[in-house]
Amino acid sequence: GDICEPDFIKQLFETEKIDIVLHFAAQTHVDLSFWHALEFTYVNVYGTNVLVAAAHEANVEKFVYVSTDEVYGGSTDEEFDESSPKRPTNPYASSKAAAECFVQSYWERYQFPAVITRSSNVYGPHQYPEKVIPKFISLLQQNRKCCIHGSGLQRRNFLYATDVVEAFLTVLKEGKPGEIYNIGTNFEMSIAQLAKELIHLIKKTSSESEMEHWVDYVKDRPTNDLRYPMNSEKMHNLGWRPKVPWKEGIKKTIEWYKENFHNWKNSEKALEPFPVTEPFAQLSGP
Repeated sequence: GDICEPDFIKQLFETEKIDIVLHFAAQTHVDLSFWHALEFTYVNVYGTNVLVAAAHEANVEKFVYVSTDEVYGGSTDEEFDESSPKRPTNPYASSKAAAECFVQSYWERYQFPAVITRSSNVYGPHQYPEKVIPKFISLLQQNRKCCIHGSGLQRRNFLYATDVVEAFLTVLKEGKPGEIYNIGTNFEMSIAQLAKELIHLIKKTSSESEMEHWVDYVKDRPTNDLRYPMNSEKMHNLGWRPKVPWKEGIKKTIEWYKENFHNWKNSEKALEPFPVTEPFAQLSGP
């Protein structure tokens, strides 16, 4: 079903006796959001409103809205905590920030037991290959170049899938209604460095010239935040910390994609560099 269909969602809550909601459903790809801003707004904002309204009517025990570190906007030095202002710089992040406001309004008005999480980039097996890590792995495994937007100096924090699952289980058990929790990691890497690391692991080379052979720099997206440094002290106080080291996580991820790349519909299309020359040029409605 579709979270944008109120009758379906209402029926779901009435027939399935749902008592806890983890709301992950969203359009999530930043590059695509510049081209399909209205679709992102419809799914992420309107869909969240439909889901929150139905969950409130059903008197659920807890509603966890899964947001993103991107609502903070970029930073070169300031570390974001949960009280930092939201300054989204792309349509995807803007839609997630707006949806947060809907969720928070239900807490303010009704004391609806909502919790908001904002997490760093998640990676691991089973991720659709439009995201940067599976995209680079899949391209290299097909003897194709990694396509890097702009300079590649943008840095991202990467959190392994099992660690983020542990975080959500912790929030379900210990998270307090009305609160926001950053789910972050100190592990940070530039996109250019990420490409080099994957080239080294997959192509078994450390030579700078050979590495350059496997990289293709393409035009940057209209805005590309440099960093999203987050303080996750509130999550640490609930007893959660990331456990999986990068070397272990990326090795498992590479191994999985060797065998499983073609499990998705349109997986090949996901590897194309996204057109970023004319933002908002092809807005499409729901």
